[in-house]
Amino acid sequence: MELTKQQKAILDGEKGETLAKVMKTLVMYGEAFDATKMVEVTSEYNHLVTSFGLGVMDPVYKLMDTLLSEGVKSGQKFTVDPRPLDPNVPTTFLQNLVFKLFMYNKQDFYEDQLNKLGLLEKDAFTCTCYMSEVGNTPKEGDILSWSESSAVVYANSVLGARCNRNSGIIDIMGSIVGYVPYFGLLTDEGRKADWVVRINTTKKPEAQLLGSAIGMKVMEDVPYVVGLDKWLGDELNEEACTYLKDFGAATASNGAVGLYHIDNLTPEAKKLGKKLLKKDVKEYVIDDAELQRVYDSYPVIWKDKNAKPKLCFMGCPHMSLQQLKDWTDTIEENLKKYGNSKVQIPTVFTAAPAVIKKFRETDYFPRLQSTGIILSYICPLMFMNNPLCGKMPVITSSNKLRTYTSSRYYTDEEIVTQLCKGGL
Repeated sequence: MELTKQQKAILDGEKGETLAKVMKTLVMYGEAFDATKMVEVTSEYNHLVTSFGLGVMDPVYKLMDTLLSEGVKSGQKFTVDPRPLDPNVPTTFLQNLVFKLFMYNKQDFYEDQLNKLGLLEKDAFTCTCYMSEVGNTPKEGDILSWSESSAVVYANSVLGARCNRNSGIIDIMGSIVGYVPYFGLLTDEGRKADWVVRINTTKKPEAQLLGSAIGMKVMEDVPYVVGLDKWLGDELNEEACTYLKDFGAATASNGAVGLYHIDNLTPEAKKLGKKLLKKDVKEYVIDDAELQRVYDSYPVIWKDKNAKPKLCFMGCPHMSLQQLKDWTDTIEENLKKYGNSKVQIPTVFTAAPAVIKKFRETDYFPRLQSTGIILSYICPLMFMNNPLCGKMPVITSSNKLRTYTSSRYYTDEEIVTQLCKGGL
């Protein structure tokens, strides 16, 4: 790997042993992927994936202490993935005991470390840091040092920034020295599409289901999606961006997609069109039958497959302000339709603290409260990692949550029926 004079100086220890170790780690990481050089991180802010104070993460806390004791800070202020706990989310006594004593017993300690290292603000905990309410929105062409898979794929695809699917801790290291290895999705060649995915459905595909189908098919490759603009239009308005948020999270978790292109819609597809296709591009056609096949393939790993759901999580990744408003309307309409005043299953909607703050200022907030739905900043995935919570029959329309936990996937329409009517 060719390093600049400044980069070589850091590696050689001219700015201290700790920074030298950070640079060496990044160089070794880059060499593993045949990176030829390091490039400057150009985004205003960073985003870290490691947000949870698990008791078993002592190496992380020791690393953070070493950085702080040496006076090292992140070169950028940063946001972090969601907190794992919220007292407003219903738990049993035993579940709460496991959370507090055996799992996230270092949460306060770790958050103090993050604050000292450069956390953007006290409540900057969300997986959707790119939302306007949060303020960590990269510009087109920005080089990032992020890890969170759903944020990386959104930044690459919808915003036109450039970032690899890094691992946790690598993200903060890139911020500390201000450089990341140049390979993969940072390069023009790495952003070209390996697949053409043709959408031939008779109605607008469910975002999470479509993303799941594509992710499981292309895995870590780059798909170029044709025909989705028929349903989303050719402008990245709020509705389209919200759809792509959920779609992208499913491609990234059900597969390992770090970038997708939507014909006539996303920035690079609009500029370059079919020039983004590689010569040996493969093809995948998605119609109604294919989406049904994917849906039917999901395993149900509840002990009692016919159990009545005890909890519903919506918002993995975190919901947008418009989603909260739209879901409030939908829940109200369907409760009235089925003759109920409150949801029939305990339900948690999750969103970024900044989005929740904005939502509380609207007349939608008391309306949502009156339905019995809980609004939270929690990470549903981290909540479900509790072995006692993992045994609960939990439902969701998030394919990311379905993939990483024991929760059961239903479409948005099916979720509405269960919440407002009770049963499918």
